[in-house]
Amino acid sequence: MQIGLVGLGKMGGNMRERIRKGGHTVIGYDRNQEISDSKDLQDMVNQLTEGPKVVWVMLPIQFVDETVTQLAEMLSPGDIIIDGGNSKWTNDKRHAEQLRAKGIGFLDCGVSGGIWGLEYGYALMVGGEAADVATVQPIFDALKPESEYGFVHAGAHGAGHFAKMVHNGIEYALMQAYAEGWELLEKAEEVTDVPKIFESWKEGTVIRSWLLDLTVDALHKDPHLDKIDDIAEDSGEGRWTVNAAVDLGVPVPTIAASLFARFVSQQEDKPAMKMIAAMRNEFGGHAVVAAQPEKTMTPGEGGNPKGH
Repeated sequence: MQIGLVGLGKMGGNMRERIRKGGHTVIGYDRNQEISDSKDLQDMVNQLTEGPKVVWVMLPIQFVDETVTQLAEMLSPGDIIIDGGNSKWTNDKRHAEQLRAKGIGFLDCGVSGGIWGLEYGYALMVGGEAADVATVQPIFDALKPESEYGFVHAGAHGAGHFAKMVHNGIEYALMQAYAEGWELLEKAEEVTDVPKIFESWKEGTVIRSWLLDLTVDALHKDPHLDKIDDIAEDSGEGRWTVNAAVDLGVPVPTIAASLFARFVSQQEDKPAMKMIAAMRNEFGGHAVVAAQPEKTMTPGEGGNPKGH
């Protein structure tokens, strides 16, 4: 199968490689011409010689509207556009209606797997019409893990990104629990080897997980996380999850608390956020802020010692 792929960053670039390993042809486009297979969007579309043409957009949310609109003028009835970025589910029905008017199909696809997806496969949550999903299924099969799990047609337009949003909200809460446990162990005088404790939990415990494995990897590199500042960014999907829960009247106190903890980390000292930052770096390659020498404040000087 042939597919166009727009956006060849940390996720998109690895997805291109995994799809090619699955035996398919990928024509990628990126503004960075050193990694691009085409000079622009139109060139990418022109290189897709088999129909229906399928284009997967893997871009930050602020670039999706413009890109979908441009592609809509380049594609033909029966072609399909997939939005695989971390887009808000509320945009998907609008994009589907916009493209339906031109006879073009649309799928929203939440993608999880981070920088490890190339090796282990990506979890894919898809929303849209069943016929369009069936057309793209060979690409989904190439991207997903080799097991029976890792792919779901979640429902109608918006369902894929909604599922991914909730996935990320759960991720926030799990990371917060590991991080708070780590901080508590670090404070206990009786405990002498926190990394070994986390490592011991990898087998036999009810809290074992891939996220725990990555936590252990982070502690092997920096046993007390001295090299990382206690600032944890939020990607935006945690906010969307909490907002959706408010709109639907669903209580999500654990997810909400984990989101607000990240806000706190951006304002005041919070050691557990070192672990959150470390885990985000391990699974997604997200940048961490290097630990800074603590600022000494002179009498009468205002401001936050962290400089935020």
